[in-house]
Amino acid sequence: MTRAAAVLALEDGRIFPGRSAGAEGTSFGEVVFNTALSGYQETLTDPSYAGQIVVMTASHVGNYGLNAEDVESSRIHVAGFAARSFPPRFSNARGTVAIGDALAAANVVAIDELDTRALVRHLRTRGAMRGAVSSAATEGAALARLLDEIRTQPTMAGAALALTVGTRVRFDADLPVSTGGLRYRIAAIDFGMKTNILRRLSAHGIDTTVFPADVNPGELLRLGGANPAEGFDGFFLSNGPGDPAALPGPVSTVAALVESGRPVFGICLGQQLLGLAVGAKTFKLKFGHRGANHPVKNVLTGHVAITSQNHGFTVDPDTLPANAVVTHTNLNDGTCEGFRLGDRPVFAVQYHPESAPGPHDSDALFDEYAALVRAAR
Repeated sequence: MTRAAAVLALEDGRIFPGRSAGAEGTSFGEVVFNTALSGYQETLTDPSYAGQIVVMTASHVGNYGLNAEDVESSRIHVAGFAARSFPPRFSNARGTVAIGDALAAANVVAIDELDTRALVRHLRTRGAMRGAVSSAATEGAALARLLDEIRTQPTMAGAALALTVGTRVRFDADLPVSTGGLRYRIAAIDFGMKTNILRRLSAHGIDTTVFPADVNPGELLRLGGANPAEGFDGFFLSNGPGDPAALPGPVSTVAALVESGRPVFGICLGQQLLGLAVGAKTFKLKFGHRGANHPVKNVLTGHVAITSQNHGFTVDPDTLPANAVVTHTNLNDGTCEGFRLGDRPVFAVQYHPESAPGPHDSDALFDEYAALVRAAR
Protein backbone atom coordinates (compact mmCIF):
# COMPACT_ATOMS: atom_id res chain seq x y z
CA MET A 1 0.00 0.00 0.00
CA THR A 2 1.32 3.41 -0.96
CA ARG A 3 1.51 5.80 1.98
CA ALA A 4 1.20 9.56 1.84
CA ALA A 5 4.26 11.78 1.95
CA ALA A 6 5.05 13.39 5.29
CA VAL A 7 7.66 15.71 6.78
CA LEU A 8 9.26 16.31 10.13
CA ALA A 9 9.99 20.04 10.25
CA LEU A 10 12.06 21.90 12.84
CA GLU A 11 11.81 25.52 13.97
CA ASP A 12 15.28 26.29 12.56
CA GLY A 13 13.99 25.47 9.08
CA ARG A 14 15.47 21.97 8.69
CA ILE A 15 13.09 19.59 6.89
CA PHE A 16 13.20 15.79 6.94
CA PRO A 17 10.96 14.12 4.34
CA GLY A 18 9.43 10.68 4.88
CA ARG A 19 6.17 8.73 4.76
CA SER A 20 3.07 9.01 6.92
CA ALA A 21 2.92 6.12 9.40
CA GLY A 22 0.08 6.91 11.80
CA ALA A 23 -2.84 9.30 11.76
CA GLU A 24 -2.93 11.84 8.98
CA GLY A 25 -2.69 15.55 9.71
CA THR A 26 -0.26 17.75 11.62
CA SER A 27 1.05 17.56 15.19
CA PHE A 28 3.32 19.99 17.06
CA GLY A 29 5.72 19.40 19.93
CA GLU A 30 9.30 19.49 21.16
CA VAL A 31 11.38 17.14 19.01
CA VAL A 32 13.57 14.81 21.12
CA PHE A 33 15.32 11.47 20.58
CA ASN A 34 15.32 8.16 22.48
CA THR A 35 18.23 5.71 22.21
CA ALA A 36 16.45 2.58 23.53
CA LEU A 37 16.52 -0.46 21.25
CA SER A 38 13.20 -1.79 22.57
CA GLY A 39 10.42 -0.76 24.93
CA TYR A 40 8.70 1.49 22.41
CA GLN A 41 5.25 0.70 23.84
CA GLU A 42 6.34 1.85 27.29
CA THR A 43 7.73 4.99 25.68
CA LEU A 44 4.52 5.71 23.80
CA THR A 45 2.40 5.37 26.94
CA ASP A 46 4.74 7.21 29.33
CA PRO A 47 2.96 10.45 30.38
CA SER A 48 6.38 12.13 30.68
CA TYR A 49 6.44 12.32 26.86
CA ALA A 50 3.37 14.58 26.69
CA GLY A 51 4.03 17.48 24.34
CA GLN A 52 6.98 15.80 22.64
CA ILE A 53 7.62 14.33 19.20
CA VAL A 54 9.85 11.33 19.91
CA VAL A 55 12.45 10.16 17.40
CA MET A 56 13.66 6.59 18.00
CA THR A 57 17.31 5.95 17.08
CA ALA A 58 16.72 2.19 16.61
CA SER A 59 16.40 1.36 12.92
CA HIS A 60 13.24 -0.77 13.17
CA VAL A 61 10.55 0.10 15.71
CA GLY A 62 7.43 -2.05 16.03
CA ASN A 63 8.91 -5.50 15.34
CA TYR A 64 7.03 -7.17 18.20
CA GLY A 65 3.80 -5.21 17.94
CA LEU A 66 1.81 -3.76 20.83
CA ASN A 67 -0.25 -5.52 23.49
CA ALA A 68 -2.52 -4.74 26.43
CA GLU A 69 0.04 -5.55 29.15
CA ASP A 70 3.15 -3.46 28.39
CA VAL A 71 1.53 -0.08 28.97
CA GLU A 72 2.55 2.63 31.44
CA SER A 73 -0.76 4.53 31.36
CA SER A 74 -4.21 4.30 29.85
CA ARG A 75 -3.26 5.87 26.51
CA ILE A 76 -0.51 6.98 24.15
CA HIS A 77 0.88 10.37 25.26
CA VAL A 78 3.51 11.32 22.66
CA ALA A 79 2.64 14.28 20.44
CA GLY A 80 4.23 12.54 17.46
CA PHE A 81 6.45 9.55 16.69
CA ALA A 82 9.30 8.97 14.22
CA ALA A 83 11.64 6.13 13.27
CA ARG A 84 13.61 4.92 10.28
CA SER A 85 11.11 2.12 9.76
CA PHE A 86 7.81 1.06 11.30
CA PRO A 87 7.31 -2.52 10.00
CA PRO A 88 3.77 -3.20 8.77
CA ARG A 89 3.95 -6.69 10.29
CA PHE A 90 5.13 -7.86 13.69
CA SER A 91 6.34 -11.20 15.04
CA ASN A 92 5.55 -11.95 18.67
CA ALA A 93 3.03 -14.26 20.33
CA ARG A 94 2.02 -11.48 22.75
CA GLY A 95 1.53 -8.84 20.08
CA THR A 96 -2.02 -7.91 19.10
CA VAL A 97 -1.72 -4.81 16.91
CA ALA A 98 0.82 -3.27 14.54
CA ILE A 99 2.42 -0.03 15.65
CA GLY A 100 1.11 1.99 12.70
CA ASP A 101 -2.45 0.86 13.39
CA ALA A 102 -2.09 1.68 17.10
CA LEU A 103 -0.77 5.16 16.33
CA ALA A 104 -3.57 5.81 13.86
CA ALA A 105 -6.20 4.60 16.35
CA ALA A 106 -4.75 6.95 18.98
CA ASN A 107 -4.79 9.84 16.46
CA VAL A 108 -1.00 10.23 16.72
CA VAL A 109 0.72 11.64 13.63
CA ALA A 110 3.85 9.60 12.85
CA ILE A 111 6.53 9.39 10.18
CA ASP A 112 9.08 6.87 8.98
CA GLU A 113 11.37 6.42 5.95
CA LEU A 114 13.28 9.53 7.03
CA ASP A 115 16.98 9.94 7.78
CA THR A 116 16.85 9.59 11.57
CA ARG A 117 20.66 9.48 11.85
CA ALA A 118 20.94 12.93 10.30
CA LEU A 119 18.02 14.16 12.41
CA VAL A 120 19.54 12.96 15.69
CA ARG A 121 22.96 14.41 14.79
CA HIS A 122 21.22 17.72 14.13
CA LEU A 123 19.40 17.64 17.49
CA ARG A 124 22.59 16.76 19.32
CA THR A 125 24.32 19.73 17.70
CA ARG A 126 21.53 22.29 17.88
CA GLY A 127 19.54 20.93 20.84
CA ALA A 128 15.96 19.78 21.25
CA MET A 129 13.61 22.25 19.59
CA ARG A 130 10.05 22.88 18.53
CA GLY A 131 8.84 21.01 15.47
CA ALA A 132 5.97 19.31 13.72
CA VAL A 133 5.12 16.07 11.98
CA SER A 134 2.76 16.60 9.06
CA SER A 135 1.22 14.70 6.18
CA ALA A 136 -0.90 17.75 5.33
CA ALA A 137 1.80 20.35 4.66
CA THR A 138 4.75 18.79 2.87
CA GLU A 139 5.85 21.30 0.24
CA GLY A 140 5.54 24.79 -1.18
CA ALA A 141 3.47 27.46 0.51
CA ALA A 142 1.84 24.98 2.89
CA LEU A 143 5.25 23.92 4.20
CA ALA A 144 6.31 27.56 4.61
CA ARG A 145 3.16 28.23 6.64
CA LEU A 146 3.90 25.14 8.75
CA LEU A 147 7.35 26.51 9.63
CA ASP A 148 5.81 29.82 10.65
CA GLU A 149 3.27 28.02 12.84
CA ILE A 150 5.99 25.93 14.51
CA ARG A 151 7.70 29.12 15.61
CA THR A 152 4.53 30.32 17.34
CA GLN A 153 4.21 27.18 19.47
CA PRO A 154 5.01 27.36 23.22
CA THR A 155 8.41 26.09 24.28
CA MET A 156 8.91 23.34 26.85
CA ALA A 157 10.50 25.87 29.18
CA GLY A 158 7.64 27.21 31.28
CA ALA A 159 5.26 24.37 30.38
CA ALA A 160 3.24 23.12 33.38
CA LEU A 161 2.27 19.84 31.67
CA ALA A 162 2.46 17.80 34.86
CA LEU A 163 -0.80 19.36 36.02
CA THR A 164 -2.69 17.88 33.06
CA VAL A 165 -1.54 14.29 32.47
CA GLY A 166 -2.12 12.48 35.77
CA THR A 167 -5.17 11.43 37.73
CA ARG A 168 -7.79 14.02 38.66
CA VAL A 169 -9.16 11.99 41.57
CA ARG A 170 -7.62 10.16 44.52
CA PHE A 171 -7.50 6.37 44.21
CA ASP A 172 -5.94 3.34 45.86
CA ALA A 173 -3.64 1.37 43.57
CA ASP A 174 -5.21 -2.05 43.01
CA LEU A 175 -2.30 -4.39 42.37
CA PRO A 176 -1.57 -8.04 43.19
CA VAL A 177 0.44 -8.41 46.40
CA SER A 178 2.61 -11.22 47.68
CA THR A 179 1.29 -13.12 50.66
CA GLY A 180 2.75 -12.68 54.12
CA GLY A 181 4.70 -9.87 55.72
CA LEU A 182 3.68 -6.50 57.10
CA ARG A 183 2.66 -3.99 54.45
CA TYR A 184 3.05 -0.23 54.57
CA ARG A 185 0.96 2.65 53.23
CA ILE A 186 2.21 5.70 51.36
CA ALA A 187 0.72 8.64 49.48
CA ALA A 188 1.99 9.23 45.92
CA ILE A 189 1.53 12.45 43.96
CA ASP A 190 0.81 11.72 40.32
CA PHE A 191 2.60 14.16 38.01
CA GLY A 192 2.44 11.61 35.17
CA MET A 193 3.26 8.42 37.03
CA LYS A 194 4.15 5.22 35.19
CA THR A 195 2.24 2.10 36.15
CA ASN A 196 5.36 0.04 36.78
CA ILE A 197 6.31 2.36 39.64
CA LEU A 198 3.16 1.22 41.43
CA ARG A 199 4.00 -2.39 40.63
CA ARG A 200 7.49 -2.07 42.09
CA LEU A 201 6.24 -0.34 45.23
CA SER A 202 3.68 -3.10 45.74
CA ALA A 203 6.31 -5.78 45.20
CA HIS A 204 8.35 -4.21 48.01
CA GLY A 205 5.50 -4.36 50.50
CA ILE A 206 4.06 -0.88 49.94
CA ASP A 207 0.40 -0.05 49.29
CA THR A 208 -0.10 3.26 47.50
CA THR A 209 -2.85 5.86 47.54
CA VAL A 210 -2.45 8.14 44.53
CA PHE A 211 -3.34 11.85 44.57
CA PRO A 212 -3.60 14.48 41.80
CA ALA A 213 -0.66 16.78 41.06
CA ASP A 214 -2.45 19.79 42.57
CA VAL A 215 -3.29 18.07 45.87
CA ASN A 216 -3.15 20.34 48.90
CA PRO A 217 -0.42 19.28 51.35
CA GLY A 218 -2.87 19.77 54.20
CA GLU A 219 -4.97 16.93 52.79
CA LEU A 220 -2.01 14.55 52.71
CA LEU A 221 -0.87 15.43 56.21
CA ARG A 222 -4.41 15.46 57.61
CA LEU A 223 -5.11 12.00 56.25
CA GLY A 224 -1.81 10.92 57.72
CA GLY A 225 -2.92 12.00 61.19
CA ALA A 226 -0.84 13.49 63.95
CA ASN A 227 0.88 10.16 64.49
CA PRO A 228 2.61 8.73 61.38
CA ALA A 229 1.74 5.20 62.55
CA GLU A 230 -1.95 6.09 62.16
CA GLY A 231 -1.68 7.33 58.58
CA PHE A 232 0.74 7.41 55.67
CA ASP A 233 4.15 5.94 56.37
CA GLY A 234 5.76 8.03 53.65
CA PHE A 235 5.34 10.04 50.47
CA PHE A 236 6.31 9.46 46.84
CA LEU A 237 6.87 12.03 44.06
CA SER A 238 6.38 10.66 40.55
CA ASN A 239 7.89 11.36 37.16
CA GLY A 240 6.12 13.70 34.75
CA PRO A 241 6.48 16.07 31.77
CA GLY A 242 7.33 19.73 31.41
CA ASP A 243 9.27 22.35 33.31
CA PRO A 244 9.51 21.86 37.10
CA ALA A 245 10.00 25.60 37.63
CA ALA A 246 6.49 26.14 36.19
CA LEU A 247 4.96 24.26 39.16
CA PRO A 248 5.11 26.54 42.21
CA GLY A 249 2.09 24.87 43.80
CA PRO A 250 3.56 21.34 43.77
CA VAL A 251 6.93 22.71 44.90
CA SER A 252 5.21 24.20 47.96
CA THR A 253 3.48 20.88 48.60
CA VAL A 254 6.75 18.97 48.41
CA ALA A 255 8.37 21.41 50.84
CA ALA A 256 5.59 20.68 53.34
CA LEU A 257 6.08 16.92 52.94
CA VAL A 258 9.82 17.29 53.56
CA GLU A 259 9.10 19.25 56.74
CA SER A 260 6.74 16.48 57.95
CA GLY A 261 9.77 14.34 58.80
CA ARG A 262 8.37 11.26 57.05
CA PRO A 263 10.21 9.44 54.24
CA VAL A 264 10.03 11.06 50.80
CA PHE A 265 11.21 9.39 47.57
CA GLY A 266 11.20 11.17 44.20
CA ILE A 267 11.81 9.91 40.68
CA CYS A 268 12.66 12.10 37.64
CA LEU A 269 10.37 15.16 37.86
CA GLY A 270 10.01 14.16 41.50
CA GLN A 271 13.73 14.84 41.99
CA GLN A 272 13.48 18.20 40.25
CA LEU A 273 10.53 19.28 42.41
CA LEU A 274 12.33 18.08 45.53
CA GLY A 275 15.38 20.10 44.52
CA LEU A 276 13.29 23.24 44.08
CA ALA A 277 11.50 22.57 47.38
CA VAL A 278 14.78 22.58 49.33
CA GLY A 279 16.04 25.75 47.64
CA ALA A 280 18.00 24.48 44.64
CA LYS A 281 17.55 25.49 41.00
CA THR A 282 16.82 23.46 37.88
CA PHE A 283 17.90 23.99 34.29
CA LYS A 284 17.07 22.63 30.84
CA LEU A 285 19.50 20.20 29.23
CA LYS A 286 20.58 20.77 25.64
CA PHE A 287 18.93 17.63 24.31
CA GLY A 288 18.04 15.69 27.46
CA HIS A 289 18.52 12.08 28.51
CA ARG A 290 16.15 9.58 26.91
CA GLY A 291 16.82 5.87 26.53
CA ALA A 292 17.62 2.69 28.43
CA ASN A 293 21.43 2.74 28.35
CA HIS A 294 22.60 5.71 30.43
CA PRO A 295 25.51 4.99 32.84
CA VAL A 296 25.10 6.43 36.34
CA LYS A 297 27.66 6.27 39.14
CA ASN A 298 26.76 6.05 42.80
CA VAL A 299 29.41 8.41 44.17
CA LEU A 300 28.98 7.03 47.71
CA THR A 301 29.72 3.39 46.79
CA GLY A 302 31.45 3.61 43.40
CA HIS A 303 28.84 1.29 41.87
CA VAL A 304 27.89 1.98 38.24
CA ALA A 305 24.40 1.16 36.97
CA ILE A 306 22.97 1.26 33.46
CA THR A 307 19.72 3.18 33.75
CA SER A 308 16.52 4.05 31.95
CA GLN A 309 15.98 7.81 31.59
CA ASN A 310 13.52 10.32 30.17
CA HIS A 311 14.01 13.95 31.12
CA GLY A 312 14.89 17.32 29.66
CA PHE A 313 15.46 19.22 32.92
CA THR A 314 17.71 18.50 35.88
CA VAL A 315 18.80 19.87 39.28
CA ASP A 316 21.83 22.15 39.45
CA PRO A 317 23.96 20.42 42.14
CA ASP A 318 25.87 23.62 42.89
CA THR A 319 22.66 25.18 44.22
CA LEU A 320 21.67 22.37 46.61
CA PRO A 321 21.60 23.34 50.31
CA ALA A 322 24.32 22.37 52.78
CA ASN A 323 22.26 19.47 54.17
CA ALA A 324 21.97 17.83 50.73
CA VAL A 325 24.44 15.27 49.41
CA VAL A 326 24.77 14.36 45.72
CA THR A 327 24.56 10.56 45.56
CA HIS A 328 24.58 9.83 41.81
CA THR A 329 26.12 11.41 38.71
CA ASN A 330 25.70 10.79 34.99
CA LEU A 331 28.90 9.39 33.51
CA ASN A 332 28.13 10.86 30.08
CA ASP A 333 27.89 14.52 31.09
CA GLY A 334 28.44 14.72 34.86
CA THR A 335 24.94 15.98 35.68
CA CYS A 336 23.20 15.26 38.97
CA GLU A 337 21.35 11.93 38.92
CA GLY A 338 20.46 11.71 42.60
CA PHE A 339 20.69 13.40 45.98
CA ARG A 340 19.56 12.91 49.57
CA LEU A 341 19.15 15.08 52.64
CA GLY A 342 21.58 14.33 55.44
CA ASP A 343 19.18 15.25 58.25
CA ARG A 344 15.90 13.79 56.97
CA PRO A 345 14.71 10.49 55.36
CA VAL A 346 14.45 12.16 51.95
CA PHE A 347 16.09 11.11 48.66
CA ALA A 348 15.51 11.18 44.92
CA VAL A 349 16.99 10.02 41.63
CA GLN A 350 16.73 11.54 38.18
CA TYR A 351 16.49 8.23 36.35
CA HIS A 352 13.83 5.47 36.33
CA PRO A 353 14.57 2.54 38.68
CA GLU A 354 11.23 0.92 37.82
CA SER A 355 12.84 0.00 34.47
CA ALA A 356 9.96 0.14 32.02
CA PRO A 357 11.68 -0.16 29.66
CA GLY A 358 15.23 -0.73 30.72
CA PRO A 359 17.69 -2.67 32.89
CA HIS A 360 16.91 -3.68 36.48
CA ASP A 361 20.20 -2.45 37.96
CA SER A 362 18.53 0.08 40.26
CA ASP A 363 15.59 -1.84 41.72
CA ALA A 364 17.36 -1.77 45.10
CA LEU A 365 16.27 1.86 45.45
CA PHE A 366 12.79 0.55 46.21
CA ASP A 367 14.33 -1.61 48.94
CA GLU A 368 15.98 1.51 50.32
CA TYR A 369 12.70 3.39 50.37
CA ALA A 370 10.88 0.44 51.95
CA ALA A 371 13.50 0.39 54.72
CA LEU A 372 12.91 4.08 55.44
CA VAL A 373 9.15 3.49 55.50
CA ARG A 374 9.57 0.58 57.94
CA ALA A 375 11.70 2.73 60.21
CA ALA A 376 9.08 5.51 60.15
CA ARG A 377 6.35 3.08 61.19
